[in-house]
Amino acid sequence: MFKKAVEAKSHQRLSGADRKKLKRTVRDRFPAGSDADIDALFPPKGGEVSRFIIGGADLMFPGISVPVEGLPSFLAGETWAVKVPGNPAPIAVGATTMSSTEALKAGLRGKALRITHHYHDILWESVEGRYVPNAGFFEDVVFEDPALLQSGQASDSCEGSTDVSNGQRNGDDNIEVGENVDVTDVFDEANHASSSSKQIDVDNATAEEIIGGVGDLKVTDNVLSEDLNVQHTLSTEDVDALLDKCLLQALHTTIKDKDLPMPGSTLWANHVLPCRPSGITLDIKKSSHKKLSKWLQAKSSIGLISVKEDKYKKEVMLLSVNRNNVEYSSFKPEKRQVEKNDQISDHAANESRSNKVLDVAEIYKPSVHVNPIFASVGANTGNLYSASEATDIVFKYVEKENLVKPTDRSIVVLDPILCDALFKGAIKKGSRYPTEIHKKDLGAAFISRMQPHHIVTRGGESVVRKGALKAIQILTERRQGNKKVTKLSGMESFLIDAEALASELQKKFACSTSVTELPGKKGHEVLVQGGVIDDLAKHLIEQYGIPKRYIEVLDKTRR
Repeated sequence: MFKKAVEAKSHQRLSGADRKKLKRTVRDRFPAGSDADIDALFPPKGGEVSRFIIGGADLMFPGISVPVEGLPSFLAGETWAVKVPGNPAPIAVGATTMSSTEALKAGLRGKALRITHHYHDILWESVEGRYVPNAGFFEDVVFEDPALLQSGQASDSCEGSTDVSNGQRNGDDNIEVGENVDVTDVFDEANHASSSSKQIDVDNATAEEIIGGVGDLKVTDNVLSEDLNVQHTLSTEDVDALLDKCLLQALHTTIKDKDLPMPGSTLWANHVLPCRPSGITLDIKKSSHKKLSKWLQAKSSIGLISVKEDKYKKEVMLLSVNRNNVEYSSFKPEKRQVEKNDQISDHAANESRSNKVLDVAEIYKPSVHVNPIFASVGANTGNLYSASEATDIVFKYVEKENLVKPTDRSIVVLDPILCDALFKGAIKKGSRYPTEIHKKDLGAAFISRMQPHHIVTRGGESVVRKGALKAIQILTERRQGNKKVTKLSGMESFLIDAEALASELQKKFACSTSVTELPGKKGHEVLVQGGVIDDLAKHLIEQYGIPKRYIEVLDKTRR
């Protein structure tokens, strides 16, 4: 094979899928090799995300790993420390952008931590007597601590791996939260930070596995880090038996024929996981099947269910249930679990109805121009105000300073503070500033000097953003072969998850859909096969309550 010279070509990084495929091939060809030998050939890529963090990027959810015991609860704005698996020293600290509940609803996508301080930033460089925590810290990347690797104490979170084809890959970093992290000393006090804070390992798993890990996990405000490591250990046979029991329980209690076909992820998250016993973590990777698709196909082979793989989504679909199957008919469902699942179904139905209730309001934040007015009447300059509330503030100032013109009660005399608030910087050089203003114009003039914001509320979720609310864009165009595609963007502004919407549209229009991230952190774009521009707009109005004025459509196929 190597009798002739081998021409060395440029190196190219293997994709996650190719890496896993090669690893499986080596394992099959050399069955005598241990897991340690395989890991030595294919070391975990623990430092990949650290390059971006050290480069100044925020930490995204896909770069986090989840422990087997599940994701502990957290609130938005909490301080967390970022660590590379196998290295005890933090590489950065930041604040959570959302709560754990919001993170799960978003499918663990988007920004997880807003980084405030990281290794090799200006603050780190400015500290005298600084030092590199261990040999795993390089100039632009952080890996496992070699001292721990040699002593056999490397983090176990680096050893597990999942199949990229199922939307999974290795977890890259740990997140550690401490209530009072001193960012100037976080690297100098790495050992103290790791022992006095709560730590989790979060794997970039799909939503179905995330829900499986957190369904029964309860964390109190003052929970100790060692409490998070308490979990129920089940053998592979126990996990297999529990999986079958939960599936049969779901088939008897919550899965109706009218709900089929059903994506495998929906089956797992909404039906199988809620049927597991309280306090038990159900992890498909701990079973003999290793993957959800293989498990469902095994159940299909014995005639319990019928499944088919969606070639576009690369996900197994549950097509039908054989209720005459012996395994099905011999199973006796638990009544207590039926009641629990009914409550879950009712909650899901109520949540579905709440998705249609959309409220959009324009609000305003005081700017440097109007801050003196707010301060004069004792109003908080950091709050957000509606148009009527802002108008009340300025009229309260007028009343306090007695600025109403005595001879004409409809006119307000401008004192220096109010004049600057309304016109400073807006009057051309050389022009005279107004000395008075009509009451009917005062409110609008005052609001125009504030910073516009908007608040969007859907169900129990609200979000405040700067600037005016942008409309949803729907575009239909032709591609090669005279095929039509419809593109949808801007749905995140109305609290609509792109992935969930794509899955919904795929089922509604019986076509393939895909989701891509737009450049410049401008959200995502949903691509739907076919010219469904009118039907899509109607769907957004009826199912999500989007007002027509916030939907812009453009059909490039019409001439």
